[in-house]
Amino acid sequence: MFERSYLQRLISRVNEPRKFIQVLMGPRQVGKTTLVRQLTEKLDIPYLFVSADAVPASDSSWLSAQWAAAHVQMKQKEAKAFLLVVDEIQKIDNWSETVKLLWDTDTRTGTNLKVILLGSSRLLLQQGLTESLAGRFESTYMGHWSYAEMQQAFGWTAEEYVWFGGYPGAATLIADEERWKQYVVGSLIEASISKDILMLTRIDKPALMRRLFELGCSYSGQILSFTKIMGQLLDAGNTTTLAHYLNLLNTAGLLNGLEKFDNKLLRKRSSSPKFQVHNTALISAQRAESFKEIQLRPDLWVRMVESAIGAHLINNSYSSGCGVYYWREGNHEVDFVLEYRGKVIGIEVKSGQIQHASGLKVFQKTHQPDHVLIVGDDSLPWQDFLQMEVTALF
Repeated sequence: MFERSYLQRLISRVNEPRKFIQVLMGPRQVGKTTLVRQLTEKLDIPYLFVSADAVPASDSSWLSAQWAAAHVQMKQKEAKAFLLVVDEIQKIDNWSETVKLLWDTDTRTGTNLKVILLGSSRLLLQQGLTESLAGRFESTYMGHWSYAEMQQAFGWTAEEYVWFGGYPGAATLIADEERWKQYVVGSLIEASISKDILMLTRIDKPALMRRLFELGCSYSGQILSFTKIMGQLLDAGNTTTLAHYLNLLNTAGLLNGLEKFDNKLLRKRSSSPKFQVHNTALISAQRAESFKEIQLRPDLWVRMVESAIGAHLINNSYSSGCGVYYWREGNHEVDFVLEYRGKVIGIEVKSGQIQHASGLKVFQKTHQPDHVLIVGDDSLPWQDFLQMEVTALF
């Protein structure tokens, strides 16, 4: 079975003396549960794996009961250490306060119970961690699978990755593309929206949020003001509502709204968003064209490649701490701007035979970046770029 790079990091941390709760977060179907199963197979300590997926949110006693069960098993096995893994932890009301109480009690009594918490709602996990568990945890973000991982695990080409994206659970279905599309839409998109957003967050206009997601996928790689977005949506509410919904879609690992790069933070936050999917499968699963048909449409294929590059940058950014933006001034535009540890890089994706160097020239003059890159030319093919670590660019 293929092992993601996160596995060795987690093994190392669990084998250390008990000090921090390990938190593993990321979108649905990226392999969090599989990784923990691989982890437990490699560890020498006993464990208990439980999931809150089907537990009523109001049942706050459930978590305490699982903690007690771990204590009982640890005592029965006469184990010096024990591991408790709780999946979908964010679905339990007030989970962070309960975990804080139980963790601190074990610390005071010297109970060597190690804990891993898993969740697919990054927003709710981060809220709980910062509010109650400050100083008690380490977090790891597992993003969508990269091209390098899909290539190693399934032998995919770069072109297949651009169209079918990075969902390993759907990889075996691509020979029957209609079946693959139905699976992605029904089991991945719908589950993420329904279970990770609508069930856990108050949404006054769920139909609007779904339509915003569909629109964002259609316009992935393009900049739209919220005013223009409202013009394409019925019952659009206001810009604050749309911005909030876009943020929720982002935290679920679905759709991001990149901000414009500017040295002034206020201007970044007030900019028109550039739609960017986290996984290109979210686009292709909703399109009528097939993999073979889309490659015969250069105008559409170029947009898919650009979205794949953007998704690659976003998924890398969460683990590396690199900021991803776009830049535009008048008719001049730079597809992506990366900001990492005080350094700035401008990236332009070459569209077919056309090389948009004018935007990079103006950007260089205006912001003096450390360097700029053109992805898609002979010196840096987009296929190679999709296999690079973002921090290696700096």
